[in-house]
Amino acid sequence: MRSAAAPRPSAPGDDELVARTAAGEEAAFRLLVDRWERDVLAFLTHMTGSRDDAEDLAQETFVRVFRQAGSYRAEGRFRSWLLRIAGNLARSRHRRRRLLKWLPLDLERHDVASATPSADRRLEAEQTADVVRAAIARLPVRQRQALVLHRFQGLRYVEVAEAMGTSLAGVESLIQRALAGLRADLIRRGETP
Repeated sequence: MRSAAAPRPSAPGDDELVARTAAGEEAAFRLLVDRWERDVLAFLTHMTGSRDDAEDLAQETFVRVFRQAGSYRAEGRFRSWLLRIAGNLARSRHRRRRLLKWLPLDLERHDVASATPSADRRLEAEQTADVVRAAIARLPVRQRQALVLHRFQGLRYVEVAEAMGTSLAGVESLIQRALAGLRADLIRRGETP
């Protein structure tokens, strides 16, 4: 006769893992990396337009998390703190490399091509996605970051504000200006999607 299995303890939360990382526990740090690496890579790929750059920056991000774990304040959300570090590193790299072309977004998740059987419609949808990617790439960095965090990473305005180190009103303004800028840019170029 089998005895009932003991209930599995729940996985430790991010705040606990950061505290354990600050105390030097590498296993806790590894759990944080495993838990958040995909989100950080997706965000940085959107921001840089390059998987290679995103991988480099993700590594730098987690090195910073390890080094700065002791400065993390648990009353904030870990995801916002993590994405703020990643965003700051991406902006720093952008400033150093003014020639970097930004943000070929993975719009396939948000694109109608997958729902249309026609090859012509798929091609048209891909071309539309390319036009939108190019327009987003021309946005100022802070507007682009706010838009990507909200629309493509799914963060709420409050979380975007935390991640960017700005106010809620600042985020609302950045996103409104980004959308207005996109609209104006597309109209000016005659490329309305």
